[in-house]
This record gives sequence, C-alpha cells and structure tokens, in this order.
Amino acid sequence: MELFLPCLYAFLACLGFCVLFRINGLGAVLCSLGGALAWLVYLLTGPIMGNNDVIQYFWAAVFLSAYAEVMARVRKCPATGYLLIAFIPLVPGAGIYNMMDAALRGNTQDFLNTGLHTLSIAGSLAVGVLVVSSLVRMYSML
Repeated sequence: MELFLPCLYAFLACLGFCVLFRINGLGAVLCSLGGALAWLVYLLTGPIMGNNDVIQYFWAAVFLSAYAEVMARVRKCPATGYLLIAFIPLVPGAGIYNMMDAALRGNTQDFLNTGLHTLSIAGSLAVGVLVVSSLVRMYSML
C-alpha cells in the first residue's frame, strides 16, 4: 500500500494536467499511466541505489523516456506529449521553492546547497531523456 498510494496520486496529478492540456480519452490515461509508472520506478530504485535521489530520478527519466518512445510508435503520435504530462510528478518543485525561500531569507548556504541539489535532479532528468532519445535515434538510423 505504501507504493500504491503515491503512484495513484501521481496518476491523478497527471490526469489533472491532461485536462489542462486538452488530452482526453485513452491518451490521457496512457500519459497519466506513464507518470505513475515513472514514480513507481523512482520509489523502487530507492533501496537499490542507497536512497540517492539524483540516481533515482535518472532511472525514472530513462524509464519514462523509453515508455514515451514506445507509446509514440504504438499510437503514432509525438513522444513529447507523453513526456510533458508524465514528467509532472518528477519535477523538483519543492527544491525550487526551498531554494527561493532560502534566497529571500538571506540564507546563502542553504540557497546554494538546495540550488545545487535541485539542479542535479534537473540535470539527471535531462540526461535520462537524452540517453534514451539518442539511442532511439541511433537505432532508427540503421
């Protein structure tokens, strides 16, 4: 149950953004499922990776990018829609908020620590997408 509820919440959050971006029907369910599964990968890689959240985010991004590429090929639509919606649970919003809070309070050390950690998470998400996208492009060139 402790793995199911966070994934359900991620699914519902993605579903809400599907309404915002006017994605409906099966597309909304599949985009939201990608977000829930990516969050599940994030949670499952925690004990394996020693609770290093930057690496957890990387593997979640790799899984999500592969999922988006497969869904794009199966449903014959762009992978960007799947990535855009399903990345919502992985965005480091709390880190950005805490970084700005520390900046406004004048706490330079917390600002730098939180900012570097948040940038590390964002970088690991970007590298995860880059790796899968590059591999798919190399494979499709053959």
